[in-house]
Amino acid sequence: MDEYHVPVLLEESVDGLNILPGGTYVDVTYGGGGHSAKILEKLKDGRLIAFDQDIDAAENLIDDDRLIFVRHNFKYLRHFLKYHEIDKVDGILADLGVSSHDFDVPDRGFSFRFEGNLDMRMNQSSSLDAARVINEYSEEQLWTIFQDYGEIKNWRHLVVLITTARAQEPVTSTGQFLKVIEPCVPVKIEKKYLAMVFQALRIEVNNEIGVLRDFLESTTELLKPGGRLVVLSYHSLEDRMVKNFMRSGRIDGVQENDFFGNRISPFEIISRKIILPGEKEISANPRARSAKLRIAEKI
Repeated sequence: MDEYHVPVLLEESVDGLNILPGGTYVDVTYGGGGHSAKILEKLKDGRLIAFDQDIDAAENLIDDDRLIFVRHNFKYLRHFLKYHEIDKVDGILADLGVSSHDFDVPDRGFSFRFEGNLDMRMNQSSSLDAARVINEYSEEQLWTIFQDYGEIKNWRHLVVLITTARAQEPVTSTGQFLKVIEPCVPVKIEKKYLAMVFQALRIEVNNEIGVLRDFLESTTELLKPGGRLVVLSYHSLEDRMVKNFMRSGRIDGVQENDFFGNRISPFEIISRKIILPGEKEISANPRARSAKLRIAEKI
Protein backbone atom coordinates (compact mmCIF):
# COMPACT_ATOMS: atom_id res chain seq x y z
CA MET A 1 0.00 0.00 0.00
CA ASP A 2 2.83 2.39 0.78
CA GLU A 3 4.17 2.03 -2.79
CA TYR A 4 0.74 2.84 -4.18
CA HIS A 5 0.13 5.94 -2.09
CA VAL A 6 1.82 7.65 0.85
CA PRO A 7 -0.90 9.00 3.19
CA VAL A 8 -0.47 12.53 4.54
CA LEU A 9 -0.78 13.36 8.27
CA LEU A 10 -1.66 9.72 8.88
CA GLU A 11 -1.37 9.64 12.68
CA GLU A 12 -2.96 13.05 13.18
CA SER A 13 -5.98 12.39 10.96
CA VAL A 14 -6.76 8.93 12.34
CA ASP A 15 -6.23 10.15 15.93
CA GLY A 16 -8.67 12.93 15.11
CA LEU A 17 -11.41 10.34 14.63
CA ASN A 18 -11.13 9.44 18.34
CA ILE A 19 -11.88 5.83 17.39
CA LEU A 20 -14.10 3.62 19.54
CA PRO A 21 -13.10 -0.08 19.24
CA GLY A 22 -16.67 -1.06 18.39
CA GLY A 23 -17.57 1.98 16.34
CA THR A 24 -18.58 2.44 12.72
CA TYR A 25 -16.33 4.64 10.58
CA VAL A 26 -16.14 5.83 7.01
CA ASP A 27 -13.07 6.53 4.88
CA VAL A 28 -14.55 8.28 1.85
CA THR A 29 -11.24 8.35 -0.07
CA TYR A 30 -9.68 4.90 0.23
CA GLY A 31 -6.86 5.44 -2.28
CA GLY A 32 -4.01 3.12 -1.33
CA GLY A 33 -5.68 2.13 1.94
CA GLY A 34 -3.19 3.86 4.24
CA HIS A 35 -5.74 5.67 6.39
CA SER A 36 -8.12 2.69 6.28
CA ALA A 37 -5.41 0.31 7.49
CA LYS A 38 -4.66 2.60 10.44
CA ILE A 39 -8.35 2.84 11.34
CA LEU A 40 -8.70 -0.96 11.23
CA GLU A 41 -5.72 -1.28 13.58
CA LYS A 42 -7.68 0.66 16.21
CA LEU A 43 -10.97 -1.19 15.71
CA LYS A 44 -11.90 -4.47 17.39
CA ASP A 45 -15.46 -5.49 16.58
CA GLY A 46 -16.21 -2.23 14.77
CA ARG A 47 -16.48 -1.76 11.03
CA LEU A 48 -15.15 0.50 8.32
CA ILE A 49 -16.91 1.54 5.13
CA ALA A 50 -14.48 2.79 2.48
CA PHE A 51 -15.33 4.59 -0.76
CA ASP A 52 -13.29 5.03 -3.93
CA GLN A 53 -14.46 5.30 -7.53
CA ASP A 54 -11.00 4.54 -8.94
CA ILE A 55 -10.70 1.00 -10.29
CA ASP A 56 -7.00 0.95 -9.33
CA ALA A 57 -7.95 1.48 -5.68
CA ALA A 58 -10.43 -1.41 -5.89
CA GLU A 59 -7.56 -3.69 -6.88
CA ASN A 60 -5.59 -2.72 -3.79
CA LEU A 61 -8.01 -3.75 -1.04
CA ILE A 62 -7.14 -4.80 2.50
CA ASP A 63 -8.26 -8.33 3.28
CA ASP A 64 -10.34 -7.73 6.39
CA ASP A 65 -13.91 -8.83 7.18
CA ARG A 66 -14.54 -5.57 9.00
CA LEU A 67 -14.04 -3.59 5.77
CA ILE A 68 -16.93 -2.83 3.41
CA PHE A 69 -15.62 -1.37 0.16
CA VAL A 70 -17.86 0.74 -2.08
CA ARG A 71 -16.50 1.45 -5.57
CA HIS A 72 -18.36 4.70 -6.05
CA ASN A 73 -17.79 8.40 -5.53
CA PHE A 74 -18.38 9.51 -1.95
CA LYS A 75 -21.12 11.85 -3.13
CA TYR A 76 -23.25 8.70 -2.79
CA LEU A 77 -22.31 8.35 0.88
CA ARG A 78 -25.86 8.72 2.20
CA HIS A 79 -27.25 6.25 -0.36
CA PHE A 80 -24.78 3.45 0.31
CA LEU A 81 -24.91 3.76 4.09
CA LYS A 82 -28.65 3.32 3.80
CA TYR A 83 -28.10 0.34 1.47
CA HIS A 84 -25.91 -1.30 4.12
CA GLU A 85 -28.54 -0.48 6.76
CA ILE A 86 -26.29 2.00 8.55
CA ASP A 87 -28.18 4.95 10.02
CA LYS A 88 -25.44 6.84 11.86
CA VAL A 89 -21.64 6.55 12.08
CA ASP A 90 -19.02 7.46 14.69
CA GLY A 91 -16.59 9.18 12.36
CA ILE A 92 -15.92 10.19 8.76
CA LEU A 93 -12.50 10.80 7.22
CA ALA A 94 -11.93 12.52 3.87
CA ASP A 95 -8.53 12.98 2.23
CA LEU A 96 -9.37 15.26 -0.70
CA GLY A 97 -6.02 14.93 -2.46
CA VAL A 98 -5.36 12.80 -5.54
CA SER A 99 -3.56 9.52 -4.89
CA SER A 100 0.18 9.69 -5.53
CA HIS A 101 -0.34 6.53 -7.59
CA ASP A 102 -2.52 8.42 -10.06
CA PHE A 103 0.13 11.09 -10.52
CA ASP A 104 2.63 8.39 -11.47
CA VAL A 105 0.49 6.75 -14.18
CA PRO A 106 1.12 8.64 -17.46
CA ASP A 107 -2.09 7.51 -19.18
CA ARG A 108 -4.23 9.08 -16.46
CA GLY A 109 -3.01 12.56 -17.42
CA PHE A 110 -2.92 13.94 -13.88
CA SER A 111 0.71 15.05 -14.04
CA PHE A 112 2.58 17.42 -16.32
CA ARG A 113 5.69 15.27 -15.76
CA PHE A 114 4.61 12.61 -18.26
CA GLU A 115 3.38 12.42 -21.83
CA GLY A 116 -0.13 10.99 -21.91
CA ASN A 117 -3.75 11.63 -22.77
CA LEU A 118 -5.47 14.72 -21.36
CA ASP A 119 -7.71 12.60 -19.17
CA MET A 120 -7.73 13.31 -15.39
CA ARG A 121 -10.88 11.25 -14.74
CA MET A 122 -10.95 9.56 -11.35
CA ASN A 123 -13.94 7.61 -12.62
CA GLN A 124 -12.88 6.12 -15.95
CA SER A 125 -16.50 5.63 -17.02
CA SER A 126 -17.19 9.37 -16.90
CA SER A 127 -17.75 11.09 -20.26
CA LEU A 128 -16.01 14.32 -19.23
CA ASP A 129 -12.22 14.34 -19.45
CA ALA A 130 -9.65 17.14 -19.54
CA ALA A 131 -9.40 17.06 -23.35
CA ARG A 132 -13.12 17.76 -23.63
CA VAL A 133 -12.80 20.67 -21.19
CA ILE A 134 -9.89 22.18 -23.14
CA ASN A 135 -11.46 21.72 -26.56
CA GLU A 136 -15.17 22.30 -25.95
CA TYR A 137 -15.59 24.73 -23.05
CA SER A 138 -16.32 28.37 -23.84
CA GLU A 139 -13.81 31.10 -23.05
CA GLU A 140 -15.95 32.20 -20.12
CA GLN A 141 -16.04 28.67 -18.68
CA LEU A 142 -12.27 28.34 -18.99
CA TRP A 143 -11.82 31.73 -17.33
CA THR A 144 -13.80 30.51 -14.31
CA ILE A 145 -11.86 27.24 -14.06
CA PHE A 146 -8.39 28.75 -14.16
CA GLN A 147 -9.25 31.82 -12.11
CA ASP A 148 -11.27 30.11 -9.35
CA TYR A 149 -9.89 26.58 -9.23
CA GLY A 150 -6.33 27.31 -10.33
CA GLU A 151 -5.99 30.78 -8.76
CA ILE A 152 -3.88 31.66 -11.78
CA LYS A 153 -3.10 35.36 -12.20
CA ASN A 154 -2.61 35.44 -15.97
CA TRP A 155 -5.69 33.35 -16.69
CA ARG A 156 -6.80 35.55 -19.59
CA HIS A 157 -3.52 35.00 -21.46
CA LEU A 158 -3.70 31.28 -20.71
CA VAL A 159 -7.21 30.96 -22.14
CA VAL A 160 -6.31 32.95 -25.27
CA LEU A 161 -3.45 30.53 -25.97
CA ILE A 162 -5.76 27.53 -25.51
CA THR A 163 -8.61 28.82 -27.67
CA THR A 164 -6.22 29.94 -30.42
CA ALA A 165 -4.49 26.54 -30.52
CA ARG A 166 -7.67 24.45 -30.46
CA ALA A 167 -9.03 26.41 -33.43
CA GLN A 168 -6.18 24.93 -35.47
CA GLU A 169 -6.38 21.35 -34.14
CA PRO A 170 -7.73 19.53 -31.07
CA VAL A 171 -5.46 19.53 -28.02
CA THR A 172 -5.51 15.94 -26.74
CA SER A 173 -2.21 15.13 -24.99
CA THR A 174 -0.32 16.55 -22.02
CA GLY A 175 2.72 17.20 -24.18
CA GLN A 176 0.68 19.10 -26.75
CA PHE A 177 -1.05 21.08 -24.02
CA LEU A 178 2.25 22.05 -22.37
CA LYS A 179 3.57 23.30 -25.71
CA VAL A 180 0.42 25.38 -26.24
CA ILE A 181 0.60 27.17 -22.88
CA GLU A 182 4.40 27.49 -22.72
CA PRO A 183 4.44 31.23 -23.62
CA CYS A 184 2.51 32.13 -20.45
CA VAL A 185 4.33 29.87 -17.98
CA PRO A 186 6.56 31.93 -15.63
CA VAL A 187 10.07 30.47 -15.71
CA LYS A 188 10.79 31.11 -12.02
CA ILE A 189 7.72 29.19 -10.82
CA GLU A 190 7.24 26.83 -13.74
CA LYS A 191 6.44 23.68 -11.75
CA LYS A 192 4.14 25.47 -9.31
CA TYR A 193 2.30 27.18 -12.16
CA LEU A 194 1.81 23.96 -14.13
CA ALA A 195 0.63 22.19 -10.98
CA MET A 196 -2.01 24.92 -10.53
CA VAL A 197 -3.17 24.61 -14.14
CA PHE A 198 -3.47 20.82 -13.97
CA GLN A 199 -5.15 21.02 -10.58
CA ALA A 200 -7.78 23.39 -11.95
CA LEU A 201 -8.58 21.00 -14.81
CA ARG A 202 -8.74 18.02 -12.46
CA ILE A 203 -11.16 19.80 -10.13
CA GLU A 204 -13.48 20.60 -13.05
CA VAL A 205 -13.30 17.15 -14.65
CA ASN A 206 -14.22 15.44 -11.39
CA ASN A 207 -16.68 18.08 -10.12
CA GLU A 208 -14.67 18.12 -6.90
CA ILE A 209 -16.20 21.31 -5.50
CA GLY A 210 -19.77 20.14 -6.06
CA VAL A 211 -19.02 16.71 -4.63
CA LEU A 212 -17.37 18.25 -1.55
CA ARG A 213 -20.36 20.53 -0.94
CA ASP A 214 -22.83 17.63 -1.11
CA PHE A 215 -20.61 15.46 1.06
CA LEU A 216 -20.17 18.05 3.81
CA GLU A 217 -23.88 18.78 3.97
CA SER A 218 -24.67 15.06 4.30
CA THR A 219 -22.38 14.60 7.32
CA THR A 220 -24.70 16.60 9.58
CA GLU A 221 -27.35 13.88 9.48
CA LEU A 222 -24.99 10.91 9.21
CA LEU A 223 -22.75 11.53 12.24
CA LYS A 224 -23.83 10.49 15.73
CA PRO A 225 -23.60 13.08 18.52
CA GLY A 226 -19.92 13.02 19.48
CA GLY A 227 -18.98 11.66 16.07
CA ARG A 228 -15.94 13.18 14.37
CA LEU A 229 -15.52 14.76 10.94
CA VAL A 230 -11.89 14.80 9.78
CA VAL A 231 -10.97 16.45 6.47
CA LEU A 232 -7.62 16.81 4.72
CA SER A 233 -7.64 19.43 1.96
CA TYR A 234 -4.97 20.66 -0.44
CA HIS A 235 -6.63 23.62 -2.15
CA SER A 236 -7.59 26.95 -0.59
CA LEU A 237 -11.11 26.84 -2.03
CA GLU A 238 -11.72 23.38 -0.52
CA ASP A 239 -10.22 24.37 2.81
CA ARG A 240 -12.41 27.49 2.95
CA MET A 241 -15.51 25.36 2.40
CA VAL A 242 -14.47 22.90 5.12
CA LYS A 243 -13.65 25.70 7.58
CA ASN A 244 -16.95 27.48 6.91
CA PHE A 245 -18.95 24.29 7.30
CA MET A 246 -17.30 23.20 10.53
CA ARG A 247 -17.77 26.66 12.07
CA SER A 248 -21.36 27.31 11.01
CA GLY A 249 -22.83 24.16 9.48
CA ARG A 250 -23.10 26.08 6.21
CA ILE A 251 -20.87 26.06 3.13
CA ASP A 252 -21.13 29.84 2.76
CA GLY A 253 -20.02 30.32 6.36
CA VAL A 254 -22.98 32.53 7.28
CA GLN A 255 -23.25 32.29 11.05
CA GLU A 256 -26.68 31.88 12.61
CA ASN A 257 -27.34 32.80 16.24
CA ASP A 258 -30.15 31.96 18.64
CA PHE A 259 -32.39 34.52 20.39
CA PHE A 260 -29.67 35.18 22.98
CA GLY A 261 -26.94 35.68 20.39
CA ASN A 262 -25.30 32.30 20.93
CA ARG A 263 -23.69 30.66 17.91
CA ILE A 264 -25.75 27.91 16.30
CA SER A 265 -23.76 25.12 14.68
CA PRO A 266 -24.08 21.33 14.48
CA PHE A 267 -20.33 21.04 15.15
CA GLU A 268 -17.73 21.90 17.74
CA ILE A 269 -14.28 22.62 16.35
CA ILE A 270 -11.69 20.22 17.80
CA SER A 271 -8.67 21.60 15.96
CA ARG A 272 -8.81 25.30 16.82
CA LYS A 273 -5.62 25.81 14.85
CA ILE A 274 -5.27 24.25 11.45
CA ILE A 275 -3.05 21.14 11.56
CA LEU A 276 -0.16 21.22 9.09
CA PRO A 277 2.52 18.65 8.24
CA GLY A 278 6.01 19.22 9.61
CA GLU A 279 9.12 19.80 7.54
CA LYS A 280 10.21 16.18 8.00
CA GLU A 281 7.00 14.85 6.45
CA ILE A 282 7.08 17.43 3.64
CA SER A 283 10.66 16.46 2.85
CA ALA A 284 9.71 12.78 2.64
CA ASN A 285 6.44 13.43 0.82
CA PRO A 286 6.32 16.72 -1.18
CA ARG A 287 2.59 16.19 -1.77
CA ALA A 288 2.10 17.05 1.91
CA ARG A 289 3.28 20.63 1.43
CA SER A 290 -0.19 22.05 0.75
CA ALA A 291 -2.09 19.75 3.13
CA LYS A 292 -4.40 21.21 5.78
CA LEU A 293 -6.19 19.09 8.38
CA ARG A 294 -9.37 20.17 10.17
CA ILE A 295 -11.34 18.23 12.80
CA ALA A 296 -14.82 18.82 14.21
CA GLU A 297 -17.19 16.92 16.49
CA LYS A 298 -20.93 16.58 15.96
CA ILE A 299 -22.87 18.16 18.82
